[in-house]
Amino acid sequence: MSILSGKHILLGVTGGIAAYKTAFLVRLFKKAGAEVKVIMTKEAEEFVTPLTLSTLSENPVLSSLTDEEKNWNNHVELGLWADFMLIAPVTANTLSKMASGNADNLLLTTYLSAKCPVYFAPAMDLDMYKHKSTKASINTLVNYGNKFIKPGSGELASGLVGEGRMAEPEEIVQFLEKDVLSQLPLYGQSVMITAGPTYEAIDPVRFIGNHSSGKMGFALAETALKLGAEVILISGPTNLKLVNSNLKLIAVQSAQEMFEAAKSYFENVDIAIASAAVSDYRPKQQFDDKIKKKTELLTLELEPTPDILKYLGSQKNNQILIGFALETSNEIENAKSKLERKNLDFIVLNSLKDKGAGFKTDTNRIRIITKDDILRFDIKSKTEVAADIFDQILKMNSK
Repeated sequence: MSILSGKHILLGVTGGIAAYKTAFLVRLFKKAGAEVKVIMTKEAEEFVTPLTLSTLSENPVLSSLTDEEKNWNNHVELGLWADFMLIAPVTANTLSKMASGNADNLLLTTYLSAKCPVYFAPAMDLDMYKHKSTKASINTLVNYGNKFIKPGSGELASGLVGEGRMAEPEEIVQFLEKDVLSQLPLYGQSVMITAGPTYEAIDPVRFIGNHSSGKMGFALAETALKLGAEVILISGPTNLKLVNSNLKLIAVQSAQEMFEAAKSYFENVDIAIASAAVSDYRPKQQFDDKIKKKTELLTLELEPTPDILKYLGSQKNNQILIGFALETSNEIENAKSKLERKNLDFIVLNSLKDKGAGFKTDTNRIRIITKDDILRFDIKSKTEVAADIFDQILKMNSK
């Protein structure tokens, strides 16, 4: 999952040979999960066809202020629709018009109407790029708050070798992703999250476990990623999937494996959230062969598993440490005791008595308990619950 997933990207294409690269650019944006609309200048149509870009973007390509029936293509609505506007390639001609406020085509009127961040990736020959007027246009656009994607060096259409090649599509997408991430509140911070159940083996086919699905932990991980964090997700057995370049997913089975993983990463993270439903006990003896069913009673001797959260609390330095408590009785008192004993910054309490809360559900109802306060929330989706938890973390992070 890319930070661009679900975002609206408005791509402006002007008349340079590098326009052929926009087919690959649209494809990469779509692969990242973004919705893409394309505006072309008439000159750009000489280099790449509207049909190609409309097919790849799955949206009509616009190039004039009115359509064939003389209906107005609303540049204001296009500018408001976009989360990000990218003009690539942008020629020296269009650079000059953008800098001066010239609005003689749909692309330029939309640019002047845009309320979102605007990125521009120049492409032109070496001498044109070096010209003082081009440099002045670029500086003006940057001073206006636009984001400059520097061209690369290489062989140019004229046969010269030097600066002026439009950045490659992969570089442009990476530039946008990095820039968007850098504006987010958890950019540059790392978050470790434990999720799901643990399975404690009895024999090769049987285990002691619980009903945790991992949904809460994965929702927390997804929220942290959207806030710009690097995430280490240590997950017990679950069918859930989450893919992101800023995610390190570590699959474990037992409480001991989860403990070892958490122990190895905790020192270097900024925030740790222990949302996993870790088994409190494991069989003292694990059988190498499957236990055969017999008529007499089978007695298993259990021993405690490592207390992961207590260990993390004892090692805590400057980290924010969050725990979870699932209770069935004396809920507030038990949660407060856990908060104190395990040296937590706050604890998230949920109860199996609340309808729609607990294991395997898509919803949860929580209370956030700090040393000084109890925050109560209505039943919500686990995605919304994760947002509430990170709202509290961000308040602590800003102090």
